[in-house]
Amino acid sequence: MTLEYMTGFGNDFETEALDGALPRGRNSPQRAPYGLYAEQLSGSPFTAPRSANERSWLYRIRPSVRHMGEYEPVEVKHWLSAPTTEGGGLPIGQRRWDPVAIPREPTGFVDGVRTISTAGDVVGQTGMSAHLYLVNRSSEDDYVINADGELMFLPQEGAIRLVTEMGVLEVEPGELAVIPRGMVFRFELIDGPVRGYLCENYGGKFTLPERGPIGANCMANARDFKYPVAYFEDVERPSEIHIKWCGRHYVTTIGHSPLDVVAWHGNYAPYKYDLRDYSPIGAILFDHPDPSIFTVLTSPSGEAGTANIDFVIFSDRWLVGEDTFRPPWYHRNIMSEFMGLIYGQYDAKEEGFLPGGMSLHNMMLPHGPDTDAFEKASRAELKPQKLEGTMAFMWETRLPQHLTDYAAGLETMQKNYIDCWKGLKKRFDGTIEGDWS
Repeated sequence: MTLEYMTGFGNDFETEALDGALPRGRNSPQRAPYGLYAEQLSGSPFTAPRSANERSWLYRIRPSVRHMGEYEPVEVKHWLSAPTTEGGGLPIGQRRWDPVAIPREPTGFVDGVRTISTAGDVVGQTGMSAHLYLVNRSSEDDYVINADGELMFLPQEGAIRLVTEMGVLEVEPGELAVIPRGMVFRFELIDGPVRGYLCENYGGKFTLPERGPIGANCMANARDFKYPVAYFEDVERPSEIHIKWCGRHYVTTIGHSPLDVVAWHGNYAPYKYDLRDYSPIGAILFDHPDPSIFTVLTSPSGEAGTANIDFVIFSDRWLVGEDTFRPPWYHRNIMSEFMGLIYGQYDAKEEGFLPGGMSLHNMMLPHGPDTDAFEKASRAELKPQKLEGTMAFMWETRLPQHLTDYAAGLETMQKNYIDCWKGLKKRFDGTIEGDWS
């Protein structure tokens, strides 16, 4: 499948799969072209300020009310929502996991989601959940609607195809995709089983962070975000629609594909972004900046400077600081940090943090470079160094992240993770040089 995209974060787009399908001069004509139905999809309240108002007009073969039947509740064992405060009976502490294997039994998207941590309250529309997806079967006539929040996909192994109401996104490791709250989509494999990370954002939608004194350029540039062109299916066969609503799961069956939008215009739409297009900003004389300098997208909380979620990446970049400990420093943080590694090596944890793995450092729990990384960075010759072939990320939230029973019981949990700091010596001996023997 050769795909086309439109570019520009948050732009107002218009696109049609059939010439003339998009009405001109009005949103809801008495009779829409091709006998289509006009329908508005709102991602914000009607009266939200113009700068924050999100809506798209869809022109579809059937209105969405015909894509719904009587919903029946279903149990989805591993896809959970906040709050989940049981924590698997574990005491608090720093946690890290090796990669989790993709199941051998046939597993589609919904059954392949594995919730690792939750924060906030899904009904109160605040916070997030961090998941893995482990999938070996494409969804052919199975569709998903998440009414609880927008979904950020980060493939780690294998590319995926997200066929949405508003068009098709193909996403590979090193890219992200975001599907807005309430949008219908189908999850497909492109070339074999897949594993990836999935953030479910219950709160304010992801947007680009303000740059402040950085100015107009760098970080994630709006022009690099890609939106799909209109695509539709006129398919008459039984289809199952799975909806997640207020933390519960329901299904219904209809007699046709719900992906029947022939044309659309607006600014509420799915998108993708190549993380390798991120233009990092860093210190060019001394000291390591706060990791917030690497924020790609942010979900605001309503409290200035305190995010519901910040999405941060640690990608290829130059290190040039003079008289500087160059890896991230040791710290305790009011924010809670879920990290994953898409490929390569993370400079603060050169051993034990593997691609496909993950870690959780909750609010006010100390963390930082392991012993080997500290020793290496403390003794390194400080010439310019380029970190290459690396892509780690972090979902950071102002709320504590609670582990699920599933995460607490994983065999891949590193029981001795805390030992990575065990070799950090006391170097204080009363002299200004300290003991570096």
